[in-house]
Amino acid sequence: MAGQLWSVNSLGGYTYAPNLSEEFREAVQPEVKFRQFCDVKNAAGKNLGETFNWNVYMDVSNQGGTLVETNTMPETNLRISQGTLTITERGQAVPWTGKLETLGKQSIRAPIMSALKNDAKKSFDIGAHAQFNQTLLRVVPTTQNSATAVTLTTNGTATVTNSIAYGTGHTKAISDLMKERNIPPYSADDYFAIAWPTTYRGMKNQLETIHQYTAEGFALIMNGEIGRYENVRHVEQTFIPKGGAADSTTYNTSTNTADAWNNALSDWIFFFGEDTVAEGIAVAEELRGKLPGDYGRSRVSPGTTWAVSASFTRIPTSVRRRAS
Repeated sequence: MAGQLWSVNSLGGYTYAPNLSEEFREAVQPEVKFRQFCDVKNAAGKNLGETFNWNVYMDVSNQGGTLVETNTMPETNLRISQGTLTITERGQAVPWTGKLETLGKQSIRAPIMSALKNDAKKSFDIGAHAQFNQTLLRVVPTTQNSATAVTLTTNGTATVTNSIAYGTGHTKAISDLMKERNIPPYSADDYFAIAWPTTYRGMKNQLETIHQYTAEGFALIMNGEIGRYENVRHVEQTFIPKGGAADSTTYNTSTNTADAWNNALSDWIFFFGEDTVAEGIAVAEELRGKLPGDYGRSRVSPGTTWAVSASFTRIPTSVRRRAS
């Protein structure tokens, strides 16, 4: 049985020991961020099948213009493309023995349920990040080390290696690029960016100088926020690991295996506007007892599990800054 046991201290025996505190404490957890930026598709749900489609209507093929009085009205058409999402299952279980529950001073249920909730949140963030990472738009500093210009590729592969830390000049260039590609803002007139705190360090140092004589800037620093700059709101995350350049063979988000960029200058940053990643939910995440038939999945009808039918798919409006 792969689960919690009384006979192994690290798997349960520690729940009873001389002078053991009755309060249980959890391992420190990172705050997950990617899933909060997903768009939940309202037509995906229970009893609606595993595949969900939506239509995307393009502009008209020919631009309208002035008319000559005696000419007939010009006619055109518009193209329709379709997005598709397929529902898959996610889940994890932690069984335990009756002996462990009977002899332990601390209840094993509460920490297991808490750990499973944390695991579920991380799993969803991994799934959301995987779809964010499929964006076809990639930018890197021009000539590898420009502080003010970026080079865009549209096939999902960066062409040069980054050789400079991220700064405010890159924010300006990327914000302009997204606006001129008519990528719709995520909220009001603002785009969002998400990355590790150290990836933003150079930019945050520059913002301290920019805002040091303004009330807004002072409040911004005192509140510990990264802030809004050039219509981009910067968000920090610490769960999805650093690195993962195109030539990486070890990077793995599921095992939290990082592979930092070779020159250690900067790291990935995702910039995005409206319609990022679609999330379809058939059954919301929940904690279940071990029902007969694989936690109720086989429908034959204890440990505890979190389980859900959900999936993510990419909607291509995000931009990623990364190395080749």
